[in-house]
Amino acid sequence: MYTAPTDDMQFLIDDVLDGGTVLGELPRYAELGLGAELTTALLDEAAKFASDVVAPLRRVGDAQPARCSDGAVTIPPGYGEAIRQLGAGGWVGISAPQDQGGQGLPELFGTAACEMWNSADMAFALEPFLSAGAALAISAHASESLKTTYLEKIYSGEWSGTMNLTESGAGSDLGPMKTRAERDGDHYRIYGQKIYITWGDHNATDNIIHLVLARLPDAPEGSRGISLFLVPKFMVSADGSLGERNDAYPISVEHKLGIHGSPTCVMAYGDRGGAIGYLVGEENQGLACMFTMMNEARLKVGLQGLGASEGAYQKAVAYARERVQGGVPIIEHADVKRMLLTMRALNEAMRALAYSEAVTMDLAHVGMEPSREANQRRIDLMIPVIKGWLTELGMEVTSLGVQVHGGMGYVEETGAAQYLRDVRITPIYEGTNGIQAADLLNRKLGRDGGATMEAMQAKIREQVAALLAHADPRLNAMGACLSSALADHVETTQRLLTMLAADRFMALGGSFDYMMQSGYLFGGWQLARSAEVAAALTAKGERTHFCERKVSTALFYMERLLPRARAHAGAIDAPAEGLASFSFDWF
Repeated sequence: MYTAPTDDMQFLIDDVLDGGTVLGELPRYAELGLGAELTTALLDEAAKFASDVVAPLRRVGDAQPARCSDGAVTIPPGYGEAIRQLGAGGWVGISAPQDQGGQGLPELFGTAACEMWNSADMAFALEPFLSAGAALAISAHASESLKTTYLEKIYSGEWSGTMNLTESGAGSDLGPMKTRAERDGDHYRIYGQKIYITWGDHNATDNIIHLVLARLPDAPEGSRGISLFLVPKFMVSADGSLGERNDAYPISVEHKLGIHGSPTCVMAYGDRGGAIGYLVGEENQGLACMFTMMNEARLKVGLQGLGASEGAYQKAVAYARERVQGGVPIIEHADVKRMLLTMRALNEAMRALAYSEAVTMDLAHVGMEPSREANQRRIDLMIPVIKGWLTELGMEVTSLGVQVHGGMGYVEETGAAQYLRDVRITPIYEGTNGIQAADLLNRKLGRDGGATMEAMQAKIREQVAALLAHADPRLNAMGACLSSALADHVETTQRLLTMLAADRFMALGGSFDYMMQSGYLFGGWQLARSAEVAAALTAKGERTHFCERKVSTALFYMERLLPRARAHAGAIDAPAEGLASFSFDWF
């Protein structure tokens, strides 16, 4: 059974990130009373819901997957009630503005809750994830009339939302899209099919609000000619009541490797005369509207990697404590201890990085005006690392969870393998990790000649200096490890910038390694930051057991896991002849 790591979450929010002070001073949050008391209450309530309501559904959804018949989807038992409870608790709109029906809390708190839902059951957690994403796009680009009609209902959990981008034959490249829209008075008629539509149909909420990308007849070619439309499952009357069914139906659900409880639908629009839709934003600006929520979406996908990893870690620890081999529990075996500590250290590094950048996202959105632009540049730079690195680690950590179980991990009845199967989608959707790596190098690093990355490196350099000057020799050792990794990162950053100007293809050939190198460096930075705070608390005699464990975990990361960054740097520094000279015909 999953138990949320609220001790580490609260430590990060209150002690490391000082969320109550940093965010509480912002005008938007000034009246909320942010602080340790609110953090405790929120984390406790979310943890209770995750463990008592959501976690028991994980195995149910895996064994009794969503299915489609006669234009309707049936979801696993218990999911509908849990989704309604989630909405009633205000969790869907936790970070949404209060005047739109949300709770108005910082993204940092939504990040913590999102991690819990994904640890408990990733298939379930996709429903509020998609709803919040759809609402964000509506909030940013829709007319006031559409906002008034739809936002509060979505954020309250009464209605849910989806995003319809992908078509057969048009994956990440949306230029070849065939779904079309035709003008029809004050609305549009939508015709076409979309695939991979997460939570595309169900009966857990009263209505489903689809955001659909489609092309108008006179639109420009390629991605410049795509518009965004709001297409409700049920039409909404002027008084807010639900009317007739719209021409939007599921044809089937995908049979997937994992996340079986989540209905991933093939959706058909317009087979019965045309689905009624309403323009969101301006015509031919659909991609720009969708990209409004990409940072938030990719942060949450990274949290899926972390969430699955935390669930797998807890299950592995429980098994290792009870499984006896050689006369002792296997947790006492050196290699099992190594695997468990690797899982733990990676999880804490992922959490520290994700939570830190959730604060950056808050500061970019609602921070003081002089610093917003710099924070936006920082979060733009960090998002591909968070999405890519956390999901790559998610596969490793959940695979280690299977390994700790040994042969029993390969048997589905134990539930260890489900974490690995579920998380495998995360490096693929919301932009594959190859796309994230290319985005990091080509767009985020290249657009300002590495200036934002240099600012990040400067902050890490400050952390290194503090560690090396510390009285605790363990922190000195961390400082030396972090300093070496930082030097490597500075060198590869300059190498790739030079290469990007000379040979873009070869530079992109090193982009994945650069993304991973950056992840290990940034994760180590945030763990070191946590260790410094923990050491200070220990010196005052506060939470000594927790803080000593935190420092020890960080030291293991620095000694045994941060060196992976050097391996990625070595791959970037290696001669590029092997990649360049291999003919495409040889595959």
